[in-house]
Amino acid sequence: MTETEATWQEQIDADVDASLSEMSTIAVIGLSPKPERDSHRVSAYMQQHGYRIIPINPAAAGSEILGERVYSSVSEAQEALPEVEIDTVNVFRRSVDTDKPIADAIAARADGVRTVWLQLGIVNPDGLKQAREAGLFAIEDKCLMVEHRRLVSSDRVR
Repeated sequence: MTETEATWQEQIDADVDASLSEMSTIAVIGLSPKPERDSHRVSAYMQQHGYRIIPINPAAAGSEILGERVYSSVSEAQEALPEVEIDTVNVFRRSVDTDKPIADAIAARADGVRTVWLQLGIVNPDGLKQAREAGLFAIEDKCLMVEHRRLVSSDRVR
C-alpha cells in the first residue's frame, strides 16, 4: 500500500468513526424490498438499532419497505418529509453508478446530509474526494452494519 493509499484509508476510517457517532436518519439508495438482499438486511439491522431508514428506490417509489414509504430520490424524500433531517446517504449501487448518488448527497448538504457511504465493494475515489471537499464525511468499501457492530462493541455508538 502506498503512502497516498494509506492516508486515504486513514481518512475513510476517521470518517466512519465520526459519521456513526452522529448518524440518526439514513437514506438508502438502492434499498431492495427483498429480505435476502444485502441492502435490506443492512437497513433492517440499522433500523433495529434505532436509526430511521428512508428507502430510495425509483422502481419501488410509493410502496413501503421496512415499514417506510419509498421515494425515488433523496430530494423527493426531503420535500415529502420536511421535519426529518436525513444525515446519511448510504449507497447500494454498482461503483459505476455512484456519481449521481454522490452528487445528490452533496446537493443535499444544505438540508442536513453530512455523510455519503458507499457499501462494501463499492468505490468511487474521485466522487468521494468531491464529497469530502464539499464538507461531507465520505466512506467507500465499508459495510455500515459491520462498522456499526465494531463500534457498538467498543461503546462508541448506540
